[in-house]
Amino acid sequence: MRCPKCQYISFGSASRCRNCGYDFSLSEEPPATDLPIRRSDEPVGPLKDLPLAIESSRPVNAPVLTGPGAASRLDLPLFAGGAAPEDAPLITPPAAPRAPLSVRKTSPAHPRARAVPEELFEQNQVSARTRRPPAGRPHELFPSETPDEPEHAPAITPESTGGPRPAPPALRLAAGLIDLLIMGSIDLTVVYLTLRFSGLTSADLAILPKIPLGAFLALLNGGYLVLFTVASGQTIGKMLSGVRVMSLPPGGAPARVSFGTAIVRAAAYLASLLPAGLGLLPILLSPDRRALHDRLAGTCVVKA
Repeated sequence: MRCPKCQYISFGSASRCRNCGYDFSLSEEPPATDLPIRRSDEPVGPLKDLPLAIESSRPVNAPVLTGPGAASRLDLPLFAGGAAPEDAPLITPPAAPRAPLSVRKTSPAHPRARAVPEELFEQNQVSARTRRPPAGRPHELFPSETPDEPEHAPAITPESTGGPRPAPPALRLAAGLIDLLIMGSIDLTVVYLTLRFSGLTSADLAILPKIPLGAFLALLNGGYLVLFTVASGQTIGKMLSGVRVMSLPPGGAPARVSFGTAIVRAAAYLASLLPAGLGLLPILLSPDRRALHDRLAGTCVVKA
C-alpha cells in the first residue's frame, strides 16, 4: 500500500500511513495496494531500449526473434564477420622474424698458458742456481737465489747497533762517590735522630742494637738505589754525572730497567764490594765497562 502524500510503501492494509499518519479516507484516489509485477521477458538495465541484433542485417518488417534459441542466432557487432574457430590464436605473429634489438658481444678468448715439461723446468732451476752475476757489476741476487745465512751470527752489542755507548770509568766513579756521599749523609741523620729520641749522646753509640739498625740502614740505602733506578734509570749521582743504567737482554738492545732487575742489581753491589772491590775492576778492563753487579743483573751503564 502506497501513501498518496509521502509515497511511503507499506505492506498490509491500514487506515493511516505509518510514516506520516495521513488518513487514507481523505484522499480522492484510493491508495495503490499492489505494485506492478515485471515480466521475465522484459529487458533489464540501461540497455533495455537497445536491440542486441544489427538493424542493417534484419529487414525492417522482419520479426524480432525471442526465446531460448534467439541468442545463438544473433550477430553481435564483435563477431559480425563470422565466428572464428576455437583453436585459432588471438595474436598472429608476422611471417618474417624481426631483427634482434642488440647482439651480445662475446668475451675475448685469452690464450692458455702452455705447460712446461718437467725436464725443462728442472734444467731452468739448476741453471738459475749456478748462474753468477757478470763481472764489473755489483753483486745482485737472482730471483731464484737466496742469501746464505751465516752459521754463527755476531752478537748484537750497543756499538754494533749504533745505540748508546758505555759510560767512561771517570763518570761512573764520580756518580758512585756522589751516591755514597748522599747515602752516608742519610745514614748519619738517621743515627743522630735515633740517639736524640732515645735520650743518648754520641758516647752511647755502642749501646744501640747493631743488627736491627744495620738492617734498617741497608733497607734504606737499597730503596734509594732501586726506586731511582726504576723511575728514570738514574740516581742523583748518575743524574749529575750524565750516565744512566739500562737493561741489556742477551742479543738485544738496551731497554728500561724493570723493578726486579733493579732489586737484583742493588743486591749484587755486595758481590762487587765485598772482595776488596775486585768486582769493580771490569769497569777499567773490559770493553763494555760492565762491573760484576752489572753482569749479574744483566744491565749496563751508558751515557745519558
